[in-house]
Amino acid sequence: MRIGLSIAALLLAAATLPAYAADTLRIGVSCPFTGGSADMGISARNGIRLAAEEINTMIGGVAGRQIELVERDDQADPALGKKIADELIGKEKVAATIGICNTGVGQLSIDSYQNAKVPLIIAVSTGTPLTKKFAAAPEHYIFRVSPREELQAPFIVAEALKRGLHKIALFADTTGYGDAGKADVEKALAAAKLAPVSVQRFALGVKDLSEQVKEARAAGADAVISYTVGPEAAVLAKSIEKQKWNVQLIGSWPLSWRNFIGPAGSAGEGALVAVSFIQQASFQRRNAFIAAYRQKYNTPLIPAPMAAAQGYDAMMLLFYAIHQAQSTEPAKIRAALENLERPVAGVITTYDHPFSKTDHDALSANMLVMGVVRKGQVDYAYKEDAQKSFIVQRKAP
Repeated sequence: MRIGLSIAALLLAAATLPAYAADTLRIGVSCPFTGGSADMGISARNGIRLAAEEINTMIGGVAGRQIELVERDDQADPALGKKIADELIGKEKVAATIGICNTGVGQLSIDSYQNAKVPLIIAVSTGTPLTKKFAAAPEHYIFRVSPREELQAPFIVAEALKRGLHKIALFADTTGYGDAGKADVEKALAAAKLAPVSVQRFALGVKDLSEQVKEARAAGADAVISYTVGPEAAVLAKSIEKQKWNVQLIGSWPLSWRNFIGPAGSAGEGALVAVSFIQQASFQRRNAFIAAYRQKYNTPLIPAPMAAAQGYDAMMLLFYAIHQAQSTEPAKIRAALENLERPVAGVITTYDHPFSKTDHDALSANMLVMGVVRKGQVDYAYKEDAQKSFIVQRKAP
């Protein structure tokens, strides 16, 4: 099953492609395919693969060349991620890279892409600083197709306040992701003239958080906000359950991963999670994507649906930028991304000028929805959001 670029778009692209060249167009893919962050890495890679296969099969590639994905497992290790970035740029000579799942990896990798003037489209990591660091540079090579924490954190805090929950305990791991999330949550709380009643930090790999949960409970918290990856979020949920504490768990998008939902079991039921995509019936393009993913990878449930959808969309945006530029020169690809002349129908949204010279984040706050873990899957927390999902949410000004 093909997700399908529109027939008109395909014909237009095919009609203007130069003659096919024997060499391939190499695109880097850097994400974790093993370890605790593998759910998002594998999902993103699979989404990117679906898009690349569609482009290669249906119209023979782009700029006269078949797309070749150069995939690397960064294992969520910042130092390894930096090494991979340098290798993709220097040895593999990629025209661009898609990926970066972990904020810490991104923080060490983005300098390599910026200095080499090679476009990087972050399809997964939501750490706010990643697209800000070089925003003032005359030429900015870091783009993103995921909702940054600067959008997610206020959305999560607003949800807590809407439910009458004002005493927030913040649990954040000690990675770059946890650091960035903590800063954005505290900023969002400060805007409401609040501060966390308890802040708990922990390293990845932690097996029990009972003592930290006891401290948060003693501080009078009526909600727990989680900023960590799936396995550690499951440890948090089970530690809360172990204390028989009836408190609302709210978190950023890792609470939608299978490696949270599965290990957490009953402890994860009712958790609220901010996401840009839920694996349920929606508008036609989303439905086709879900069906294609299930068929291609023989699985009823996408491990991290949001990562898969954003990976697919990132590859499509890159394709249209290269097609528009009629060049694989990185500088021309960057310029095209900043001024895409035609809308691109994606899984998350229809991208109409998603980037500009001063804005390298494709998603806006109106694309976020609140999900809830229900019966081992992520569902819409609100009926109106489920109904609204059949309408494409375009980027807000």
